[in-house]
Amino acid sequence: MSINIALAGNPNCGKTTLFNALTGSRQRVGNWPGVTVEKKEGVLKGQADVLIRDLPGIYSLSPYSLEEVVSRNYLVNEHPEAILNIVDGTNIERNLYLTTQLLELGIPVVAAINMMDLVKANGDVIDCKKLSKELGCPVTEISALKKDGIDEAIKLAIQAAGGKEQQKVFDSYSKYVRDALSEIERIIKGKVDDREILWYAVKLFERDLRIREMVDLSEKDKKKIEESIERVEKELDDDSESIITSQRYEAIGKIVADCVKKKPVKEKLTVSDKIDKIVTNRVLALPIFIVIMFGVYSIAMGSWPFSIGTMGTDWANDVLFGEWVPNGVDAFLTSLHVDPVLGSLIQDGIVAGVGATLGFVPQMLVLFFLLALLEDCGYMARVAFIMDRIFRRFGLSGKSFIPLLVATGCGVPGIMSSRTIEQDRDRKMTIMTTGFIPCGAKMPIIALFAGAVFGGGSLVATSAFMIGIAAVIITGIILKKFKAFAGEPAPFVIELPPYHVPGLGNVLRTTWERGWSFIKRAGTLILASSIVLWFLQSFGFVNGGFGMVDDNNYSLLADLGRALAWIFYPLGWVGDMAWKATVATFTGLIAKEEVVNTFGILYNAGEVAEDGMEIWGLVAADFSVVAAYSFMIFQLLCAPCFAAMGAIKREMNNTKWTLFAIGYMTAFAYVIALIVYQLGGLLLGIVHFNVFTIVALVLLGALIYLLCRKGYEPDREAIIGVELNGAK
Repeated sequence: MSINIALAGNPNCGKTTLFNALTGSRQRVGNWPGVTVEKKEGVLKGQADVLIRDLPGIYSLSPYSLEEVVSRNYLVNEHPEAILNIVDGTNIERNLYLTTQLLELGIPVVAAINMMDLVKANGDVIDCKKLSKELGCPVTEISALKKDGIDEAIKLAIQAAGGKEQQKVFDSYSKYVRDALSEIERIIKGKVDDREILWYAVKLFERDLRIREMVDLSEKDKKKIEESIERVEKELDDDSESIITSQRYEAIGKIVADCVKKKPVKEKLTVSDKIDKIVTNRVLALPIFIVIMFGVYSIAMGSWPFSIGTMGTDWANDVLFGEWVPNGVDAFLTSLHVDPVLGSLIQDGIVAGVGATLGFVPQMLVLFFLLALLEDCGYMARVAFIMDRIFRRFGLSGKSFIPLLVATGCGVPGIMSSRTIEQDRDRKMTIMTTGFIPCGAKMPIIALFAGAVFGGGSLVATSAFMIGIAAVIITGIILKKFKAFAGEPAPFVIELPPYHVPGLGNVLRTTWERGWSFIKRAGTLILASSIVLWFLQSFGFVNGGFGMVDDNNYSLLADLGRALAWIFYPLGWVGDMAWKATVATFTGLIAKEEVVNTFGILYNAGEVAEDGMEIWGLVAADFSVVAAYSFMIFQLLCAPCFAAMGAIKREMNNTKWTLFAIGYMTAFAYVIALIVYQLGGLLLGIVHFNVFTIVALVLLGALIYLLCRKGYEPDREAIIGVELNGAK
C-alpha cells in the first residue's frame, strides 16, 4: 500500500528544492486537471511505495488565488496520509500562519523548519522541541539546499502517516470564537468528515463562499450559523475573517516569542538589502535589467561567435539536421530499397519538418538555463516587482513582462514562462498576447519585405516591434473590459527572497523540464503537422491524374491556396501573388521561417538566404508597399507556429481557451491588416474607395469603442468566481 505525502509551504520556502532532493529524477510534471497550475509528483528515492506531491506554493488556505484553491481542494478532497509542511526559518512568524491552518485539517502534519543554516548564520536559535509542543506536531530542522536533515524529516512524515494516534489540533481562539465554532460544529456534525470538522467550522465562520457551497446546509442551519458569527462580531467589534486572522497571529506571536531567540542586531542592511538598493532603484532598475537581459540573449540567441546558443543551433541546423541525419536516413532508406513516396515522407516530411524545429533546441536550452539561474538566485522576483507598476496600467501583471521579453527570442519559451503568473485570468491574457511579440523566427519575414519593398529601411523592423507592443497594450485594455478578464490585476504581493548562489541541480532540472516539454511537442504535434503539410506540398492533380508533383505550383497546397486566396483579397493580396501569399501563410504555421522559403520555392528560386535576397525583385513586382506591409503585419500578429500552439495548449490546459486564444490572435491580425491596407492605401492613393474601405472604417470605429467603453466591473466575490473557475 502506497503512502501519499503532500509538501506544503509558502512560496520561496525551499519546498521545490526539498522535493527535488527527495525524488531526484523519479518525478512527473504536468498540470492539475482543469487548471493551469503546475503539478509535480514523484516517488521517494529508495522507497517506491512513498508518493510525494509538491503542492503549489501558497500563503494560506483561503480562496484568493488559483494556487490556494488547488492546494486546498487536494488536501480536503484527496486526504493525503501526511503533510510535510516546509517553514522558512528566516521568516518563521509569517510561515506559521499556514501551519496553523494545516493543523486544523485533521491530517498528520510534520513541520520542517528550512534554511536553518541561514538561521544559525544570523545567530538566531529556534527551539524545535518547544515549538513541537506548542504546535502539537513533530518539528524538525532541515536545510533543503544542503540536504541536511531531509532524511529525518521524511522519516517523521512516514511515521506520522502510519500513526494511529490523532495529533493535537492547534487551538488559537478566544472563548467567544471557540463557543461559536463549537455551535457550528454541532450544526455540521455528520455532514463533513469528523477529522476536518474544526477546519470546516472555521471556514464557515469566515463566511467562505466555496465551503458554504460544499456543505449541505438548510436555510435554518445557515441562519443559526450567521447568528453565531454576528454575536462574535458584535462582541469583538470586527468582521469574522479579520477576527480569525488576528487571533491566529496573536497566538503565533506568543509561540515565536517563546520558541525563537533572535540575536540582537543594530539596524544593519543585509547583503540582499544592499543589492536591492541598486537593482530595484527607480532610476537604475530598468537599465540594469536591460543590460542583464541583453547579456542573456547575446549568449543564448545573439550572433556567433558571442552566442553559445546560436553556435549550437547553427550546428544542429547545418550539420546535424542539414547533413548527418538526412544523409544517414537517405543511406538507410537506399539500403532498404524503400519506395520513393515513403522515402519522401520520411526525408521531406518527418526529418525536414521536425528537424527544422529541433534545430532551435540548443538556443532554447541555453536560454532556459540562464533564465533558471536568474530565477533561482532571486533576481526574477525583483524584475516582476519593477515592471508591475508599468504593466498594470493596461491590465497585466508585472510577471507578464518576463514571458513577453523571452518571446522576442522564441514564442515557445515565452508562452511557457507564463506559468510563473499566479492569477489565472492574468496568465491567460499573457499567453494570448505573448504571440504578438516578433520572435526570432519572424525576423526573416521582416528582412524579406524590408529589403524587397522598403529599400532595407530599418524603420520597418522597428515598426514591427512597435506594432507587437501596441497589440499587447490594445489587447490588454480591450480584454480587461470583458467579464472573463475583468478587474484590476491581482494585488501584487511578492516576497523578495534573499539572494543566494543558485543550486546547479535545480537549475539543470528546470532547464531539462522546459526543454523536454518542447522536444515532446516536436515529436507529437509538430510531427503530425509536418506530415500533413508534406502531403499537401508533394501531391496534386496533374495530367488528369493524382500523384506526386515536382512543381509546387501544382500541389494540393497550391490548389488550397488558390481556393482560399479570396479570404485575403481585402488585405491587398491580389493577382498572381494572392495564392502564393496564402500558401506561405499556411507553411508558416510549421515555422515562421518557412514563409520566406515557401516564396523561394513558389518563385522557382530554389533555396534562398534567410532574408530571401534572391527573390527581392520578384516580391517587389508582386507586392505594393501597402500590401507588403499588410502581409507583414498579418504574419507578425496571426496564429503562431505549431510549436507555439502546442505551448498554448499545454499552458491553457483547456481546448476551448486554446482555440479562443488562437482564434483571437488570427482575427486581431486580420482586422489590423485590413485597416492598414484599406485606409493606408486610400491615403496613399493606392486603393480606391470600396466596400472594404467602409468595413475598415467600421472595424476601426469598433476598435476605438472597445478601447474607450466602460467595462464590466465585478465585485470581489464575482472576481474570485471567475478567477477560480474550473478549480473546484
